[in-house]
Amino acid sequence: MDKVSTDNCYISHLDDLFLPEDSVSHHPDVKEININPVFPNRTAMLHLHNMAMTRAFFWSYILQSRFIRPAINDTYDPGMMYYFLSSVADVSSNPYINASSLYFSPNMSYTSSYRGFFNKTMPRFAPRALRADDFNDPVHLQKISTLNTFYVEDQGAYEPDSLSKDYTSDFYRINEWYSLWLPDKVEKRHDTKTTYQVEIRYANNTNETFTFHGPPGNDETPGPVNWTKPYFDCGRLNKWLVAAVSPVADIYPRHTQFRHIEYPTYTAAVVMEMDYDRIDINQCPPSEGNDKPNRFASTARCKEETTECEPIHGWGFRRGGYQCRCRPGFRLPSIVRRPYLGEIIERATSDQYYNNFDCSKIGWIQRLPVQWEKAHPFIRAIYADRYYQYVNSTSGPASLHTERVNIYEVLNFIRGVQPHNCTEYNPTDLFLNGDIAYGAEEQFENQAKMAVRLANFISAFLQVSDPKEVFSGTRVADKPLTEDQMLGETLALILGDSKIWSAGTYWDRNKFTNRTFFAPFAYKTELNTRKFKLEDMARINNTDEAYTNKPWFQFLKQRWSTNFDSLEKFFLKMKIRDDEMGRYLKHYERYPTFYRAASIQHGHWTQPYYDCKGHLKQWVITYAAPFFGWDNVKVKLEFKGVVAVTMSLMSLDLNQCPDKYYIPNAFKSTDKCDRSSSYCVPIQGRGFDSGGYKCECLQGYEYPFEDLITYYDGQIVEAEFQNIIEDKQTRIDMFKCRLAGASSIQCSVVVLLALMMFLWKFRVIFKRYKMSALAKKLFDQLKSKEFREYLMSTHFWGPVANWGIPLAAIADTRKDPSFISGKMTVVAACEMQSAISDYKGLNSLSLYSVMFMRFAWRVQPRNLLLFACHFTNTCAQLTQGARFVNYYYVQGEPKKEAEAAVDTK
Repeated sequence: MDKVSTDNCYISHLDDLFLPEDSVSHHPDVKEININPVFPNRTAMLHLHNMAMTRAFFWSYILQSRFIRPAINDTYDPGMMYYFLSSVADVSSNPYINASSLYFSPNMSYTSSYRGFFNKTMPRFAPRALRADDFNDPVHLQKISTLNTFYVEDQGAYEPDSLSKDYTSDFYRINEWYSLWLPDKVEKRHDTKTTYQVEIRYANNTNETFTFHGPPGNDETPGPVNWTKPYFDCGRLNKWLVAAVSPVADIYPRHTQFRHIEYPTYTAAVVMEMDYDRIDINQCPPSEGNDKPNRFASTARCKEETTECEPIHGWGFRRGGYQCRCRPGFRLPSIVRRPYLGEIIERATSDQYYNNFDCSKIGWIQRLPVQWEKAHPFIRAIYADRYYQYVNSTSGPASLHTERVNIYEVLNFIRGVQPHNCTEYNPTDLFLNGDIAYGAEEQFENQAKMAVRLANFISAFLQVSDPKEVFSGTRVADKPLTEDQMLGETLALILGDSKIWSAGTYWDRNKFTNRTFFAPFAYKTELNTRKFKLEDMARINNTDEAYTNKPWFQFLKQRWSTNFDSLEKFFLKMKIRDDEMGRYLKHYERYPTFYRAASIQHGHWTQPYYDCKGHLKQWVITYAAPFFGWDNVKVKLEFKGVVAVTMSLMSLDLNQCPDKYYIPNAFKSTDKCDRSSSYCVPIQGRGFDSGGYKCECLQGYEYPFEDLITYYDGQIVEAEFQNIIEDKQTRIDMFKCRLAGASSIQCSVVVLLALMMFLWKFRVIFKRYKMSALAKKLFDQLKSKEFREYLMSTHFWGPVANWGIPLAAIADTRKDPSFISGKMTVVAACEMQSAISDYKGLNSLSLYSVMFMRFAWRVQPRNLLLFACHFTNTCAQLTQGARFVNYYYVQGEPKKEAEAAVDTK
C-alpha cells in the first residue's frame, strides 16, 4: 500500500492500484441480514451497502415515474442540482462514507436543467461528492478539520480527447465500479430486470398501483449490491477506498411512441465509497462462522495449544484487533483478569511472548449431568428469597410498574398485545417506558442515519437551490421539489433497509409547494417482500390522527422554532459543466456556498408504542429528524418538517447485564448469573427475549465441565431458573464457576514429612500445657533477650540462607524430566549447585545434605532449622534422581528420540 502515492499513482502499474479481493473479508450479505447478526465491525459496511441500495431504488423509481404522469413535451427528470445535492447529503449525514456518485452510461442521462433539451441525452454525466480535509480552508480560522466541507463535481465533463478522464474507458484505470454493472448487455430476453410493486393512495383518496424495474432482489444471485476490490483513488481523493455499487434501471429508449421497443436496462450505477483503512481486518484462523476468503486469516499470535482467537471491533486496518481466549479445558492464570489483548501480544518482545500469554490446564474436569433432579427445598428457598419477584409475580400491564422487574411477565404482556385485542387495552398501556428500549440509539443507528440523510437533502435543496434563479445561456434553475420526488425518496428508505418498517416525510402547514399539507408515508406489511404501500397522510381529516398533532412532530417543531445555532453547517464547493455537452468544468455561481442541517443528535427517539390504529400493528419505535429551509423573505431559517422512520421493537437485543446505577435500562441486572463466581456479558442477535447473555467466570475461577464452550449460555440459565421456580427438575445449582486450581492441588511428600517432624517435636508441649498457657509462654519467649540474640546470630541466618537450595529443588520437581542433567540432578536450580555440577552428581548432593543433617542434630544446642533444610533437600534430590532414572532408562526416551531422528532423515 505504501508503494503507491499521490506522486506516482499515474505511472504505477495497474495491478499496483488494486489490492487482492480477499483483503476485505466478511462482506455483509443481504441474504443473511435478517437471519444471522452482522458482526459489529461490519455495521459501517452494512450501512454503505444499504445506502447504495437505497439510492439505486430511488433513481430507478424517479426515472420511471414519468409513466405515472401525463405524457407531455417536457421531462419529469430531476434537475442537475438535485443530483448534486443528493450526493452531498449521502456523505454529509454519514461520517464513514467519504464519497458518493452516480455514473450514467454514455448517452443515457436526461436532464431538465437545459432549455430545449427534451428527449435529448448528455454524452456523459456523473455527479460525485467527496469529503474534503478543510483544516487549511480560509473559512475555518481555527485550523481544525471539521469534515463538513465537500467538493462536488461532474465527472462527465471533460475534453473529448482526454480518454484518461472518460470513466467508461479502460484508460480510466480505476473504474472497476463502472464495469461491475455497466454497460448492460441485454441478450435475447428483455424482461430480466426485477420489478417492484407500489400501491399509492393520494390525498384525494384516489389509488394507483405502479410497477417499476429496479436493482436485483435480495434473494437473487448476484444481489442488489456488488463490492469492488480496494483501490487507490488516483487523482481524486488519493486514498485507498472500497466501494459498494448498485445499478439503476430505466426504460430505454424514451418517447418512441412504440412501447414494445422500449425495454428495461441498467442505465447508471450508484457508487458509495469509504476509507479502506477504516475497515477492521480479521486475523483469526478460519473456523465455523469465520469463513474464507480472508487475506489476513491465521496471522494472530494466539498460542493455539491453550488459547483461541476472537476478533474485536474498532481497530481498523492495523494489527491487534483480536483477543486470545482460553480453549475449553483451560483457564486464565489467577493473576490475569481478562483474555489476552491482541494489541499487547503484537507489541510483546520474544521473551515476553514465550513466557506469557498462556492458559493453565484445568484439572478434574466434570461431565455434564444426564439425569436431572428436583432442587432441594433449601436451595429452592434460597432462590425464592433472592428472586422474590418471580414467586409473587404481577401479570399484565401492571408488571411494567413493579419495584423489581419480572422480565418473564413483562415479555408475556408485550407479546400478548396483538392486532385483534389491542383495542381492549387502556391507551396508556400501549406506550412503554423509554428505558424498555435501552440500546435502540446504538442498534438502530444505521436506520436513523437514513432519516438524517433525507432530512439533510431536503434542507440542502431548500437552502441552496432557488427555482426563480436565472442563469445565462440555456441552463435553467431546478424546479421546486415535486410530489413524485418526495414519494420516491420516502419509498426508497424502506426499500433500502429491511429493518425499517415504515418511513414518512411530514411537511409542516403551507411549507410544501402548492400544498397545505403533504406527508408521503411508505410502509410494508411483510419483512421480505417486493410489494409496498405508499400514501399521503394529508388525506386524514380527523384532528386527533393528523400528523401535525403527533407528539414527536410537536416536540421537534417547538424545539426548532427559534434557535438554529446548534445545527451543523456544511460548506459546498461545486463545479458544474459548461453546457449540455460538458467540455470542461466551471465554478457554480455561488462558490463556495453552505447550508445548515440537523445531525443524528438533533433528532428525537420516541418511547416504544404499539401501533394499534396505524398500519403496522406491532410494537415499534420511531426516530424523527427535522429539516429546515429559508423563510418567505430568505432572511432566516425556519422549521419545514420532519422525516421519520419506524423500526420493530422485536428486533432490538435486550441487555440484562448489570450496569451503572444511572443507566436507563429497564432490564438491567435481570440476568441469573452467579455473581460470586461469574459475570454477565451480552450476546448479540438474541432479539427481544430473555437469555441474551453469557456467564463468564470471574478472575480466579474456572469452567469445570467438559464442553465446547467456556461459559454458561444465558438461554439455558434462564430455562433452568424457570424450572426451579416451578419446582421442576433442574440443574441450576451447577451453573457456577469453580475456584481455579482447587481441584489440582497436590500434597508434596516433602511438605508432609516436614509437618510430621514439626508435630512430633512439639507433641510433648501440646500435652503438657493448655492452649492459653502455651500462647503465653510463646509470647514471653518472643519478647525474651535470648530470642532476640538468636535472631541476630548465625545460628538462625545460616540455615535461612541455605533454604534457597531445597526450595529451588522443589520447584524443579514440577518441570519436565528432560531438564535433568546426566551428571547432576537439579544443579541449575541454584548458583551454588551449578558451581559443583561438573564433578558432583546426585550422590554428592545427597551425601552433602546428609552430613549437614547429622551435624545439625549432634551440635549443642540442636539446630533444627538447619536439619529441616537439608532433610528437605535430600528428599528433593532423591525424587529428581528417581525421575531421571525413570525417564532415561525405564522409558528409554533417548532411544526413542534417536529412532525418530533416523526416521525423519
